[in-house]
Amino acid sequence: MIAFEELSRKGQKAKDAAYELSTFSSIQKNQALQAMADALKAQQDEILAANAIDVEAGKQKGMSKALLDRLLLTPKRIDEMAQGLIDLISLPDPIGEVLSQKRRPNGLEIAKMRVPLGVVGIIYEARPNVTVDAAGLCIKSGNATLLRGGSEAIHSNIALIKVIAAAATAAGLPDGAIQLIEDTRREVAQAMMTMNEYIDVLIPRGGAGLIQTVVKTATVPVIETGVGNCHIFVDKSADLTMAEKIIINAKTQRPGVCNAMETLLVHEEVAATFLPQIAQALQQKNVELRGCPQTSKIIAGIQAATDEDYATEFLDLILAVRVVAHFDEALEHIRRYSSGHSEAIITNDYSRARKFTQRVDAAAVYVNASTRFTDGSQFGLGAEIGISTQKLHSRGPMGLEELTTIKYIGYGDGQVRE
Repeated sequence: MIAFEELSRKGQKAKDAAYELSTFSSIQKNQALQAMADALKAQQDEILAANAIDVEAGKQKGMSKALLDRLLLTPKRIDEMAQGLIDLISLPDPIGEVLSQKRRPNGLEIAKMRVPLGVVGIIYEARPNVTVDAAGLCIKSGNATLLRGGSEAIHSNIALIKVIAAAATAAGLPDGAIQLIEDTRREVAQAMMTMNEYIDVLIPRGGAGLIQTVVKTATVPVIETGVGNCHIFVDKSADLTMAEKIIINAKTQRPGVCNAMETLLVHEEVAATFLPQIAQALQQKNVELRGCPQTSKIIAGIQAATDEDYATEFLDLILAVRVVAHFDEALEHIRRYSSGHSEAIITNDYSRARKFTQRVDAAAVYVNASTRFTDGSQFGLGAEIGISTQKLHSRGPMGLEELTTIKYIGYGDGQVRE
């Protein structure tokens, strides 16, 4: 009962804070962001000490290296979080932007204006950086935020919220603009999913299980994010040196994130040449390969890939590989297994590149570039609140504009409808 009292109490505070925050000026919001960034740096030791408790608990539970990497905070990562807040200051404030204004025949002026969503609820797993990114984006876009992180990062999240919420309030933001639900039990998260009276939109960030649970359970409107079963297709005309560089980056730079590559498709005309080359490079990075029968003939000793492998977001140093007979077979494989996140082709054939970008249905489609670029900061959006893989109301990296809705304003001088 106490947990649900926490939900209603913090939900009401968030709703009240959103009402006030919607009218705050860019200067006021930017001052709060600067204060939050300064506080992160000033209280770094407290945050790192709390994170160390979570990381040690994760090791004791047998958490994978990739997930431990998501959980880990370092002085460099705290500096990056602080810089992300500072970067938001320089971005245009979307609130109050007039998207269009038209004069009707009766003289009534109809304006279309950006306004905040209100209260943004976020349910996420073991990524404490989400706590800061989400709070910063919501503040800049005039929204209050109600955060519910996973149990794996609870000490880190409590410490982070304590620091940034206090800094924001001291800078003049309403109390309750940034809050964390500290009870990490599943039933509490499920109750949060039905808080329609307090939460305007819910954004899940995490694995497929979490996202589908939220989509199926929530009565609050949901923006579906982030499962990343991402593919790279090496076409027969590809520059194979470039392809190797891109693949190593996409798979091994940070394997535990949603824009990492999970399946490699190789055209059969270059498979005999390219697969031994890329296999050696990947295995030097400790990547486990799982391949189709044709791949296994070229690369000896690898595990056979199953349909489940091709459908899996590994978030680990595991890669599914398939040789395809032709371009359309690659398209069909992606169509069948893609999660709609990020897909890439390596090719020197302009017409194939153009066809790939037209036919592949994903939030981000790349030609001769790594899938790792699907990220708010890389797209020039500042931080991001998630990668939307749905088509309404936003798609791809969600920055400030994606955290707004619109309001119509009518300016008249006595018009009445006849």
